[in-house]
Amino acid sequence: RHNLKYFDKMRCLRKRSAVSFLGILVVCLLFMNLYIEDGYVLEGDKQLIRETATHQLNPERYVHSFKDLSNFSGSINISYRYLAGTPLPRKRYLTIGLSSVKRKKGNYLLETIKSIFEQSSYEELKEIAVVVQLADFDSAWCEGMVQDISQKFAHHIIAGRLIVIHVPEDYYPVLDGLKRNYNDPEDRVKFRSKQNVDYAFLLNFCANLSDYYVMLEDDVRCSKNFLTAVKKVVTSREGSYWVTLEFSKLGYIGKLYHSHDLPRLAHFLLMFYQEMPCDWLLIHFRGLLAQKDVIRFKPSLFQHMGYYSSYKGAENKLKDDDFEEESFDIPDNPPANLHTNMNVFENYEASKAYSSIDEYFWGKAPSTGDFYGIVFEKPIKISKIKVVTGTEDRQNDILHHGALEVGEKIVGSKKGRQCTTYLRLGEFKNGNFEITDVEHKVLFDINCMRILVTKSQKEWLIIRSISVWTSQTPNQ
Repeated sequence: RHNLKYFDKMRCLRKRSAVSFLGILVVCLLFMNLYIEDGYVLEGDKQLIRETATHQLNPERYVHSFKDLSNFSGSINISYRYLAGTPLPRKRYLTIGLSSVKRKKGNYLLETIKSIFEQSSYEELKEIAVVVQLADFDSAWCEGMVQDISQKFAHHIIAGRLIVIHVPEDYYPVLDGLKRNYNDPEDRVKFRSKQNVDYAFLLNFCANLSDYYVMLEDDVRCSKNFLTAVKKVVTSREGSYWVTLEFSKLGYIGKLYHSHDLPRLAHFLLMFYQEMPCDWLLIHFRGLLAQKDVIRFKPSLFQHMGYYSSYKGAENKLKDDDFEEESFDIPDNPPANLHTNMNVFENYEASKAYSSIDEYFWGKAPSTGDFYGIVFEKPIKISKIKVVTGTEDRQNDILHHGALEVGEKIVGSKKGRQCTTYLRLGEFKNGNFEITDVEHKVLFDINCMRILVTKSQKEWLIIRSISVWTSQTPNQ
């Protein structure tokens, strides 16, 4: 009996000891967890970048979760080094981003920066910021480039429109032993994966500098007054949804974004940095944000000028044959509602003709009295109108018999507005129509414009482009 009491006592002590030990263990674990969390907080997003970038995700599996982009809208807390220039004192209209590394052959960065500034007017310079990221880990090369940039573009740095930055190598994820998609050699995978991370860091830095952002490469020549052209295009797209507007058909050149999308794009590039090249990832990003089709404008505003690639110094003779360097007369195409009573073929709807986008309206054989109508959001003064029908491969799908008219005195609800009075400006010739000095021929402010079919035709009708130049902006 004495032994039984002894064993009972020992069991109670063991229970109490076990409870005490578990309690101490839980407390220790909590402190360890807090310590670890504090460590991550102190490290900032450096560790998050590594974890996000090195954890490879299946794109198909994560498409649904990525569509909820609320978790990707915040910027990544990276310690950027300012090599030249200081944070911008005020927000601009457009930021131009360049990322550059040391090349084995040739260096075009200084010429690219020069082209940006030389091809911009004094008024345009007030609305742009240029951010150059020197993304090479060779500190001697970076120092040399900073000296050259500072000497050649000192006044632009002082004026606060040129910044040179660098991200320390510590912030980069693993770049060795990556997946070899598309049977790319290991060094090619490393090059394009690092480039994705370079761009992600650059995008993240530029997120709050301006309303819009355009990505260029470091071997690009710009068209004269490219900013004015970009602004006209953006204005013409008011009221329509877009994620990316393209001003060059090459690589990662001339791709325009809303600045508020840059943090999400930065996260996206980091998430899939080793999967594929950046220009392919951009296509997926655009699709995930529900822009199905490419929206590309012609003529192109930016041209690739490098002869040697930044990858191994290989030859790269790619040229954009839609590029025009000299100042060109890009239309204003003020905001308008578009409608037609023609039988539209598939998804070639009316909106695709009213811009310089590389798309068009396509309707089945029109009859006498059919029309394509434009109702401007505000009354405007027009200086020039140009309409082109048909395409190179469908040269007979033109408007064989038609006229162009402008109207005033709008009636009807917002959805079904139309003009009560029209003035005919002329007839189509060989499928095209062009007229200048409209403001001297039309005495009223124009509310509407329409293309009128004056004789039935058996051929279908392609309206390739409708261009409208105003003698004053809609806001004046």
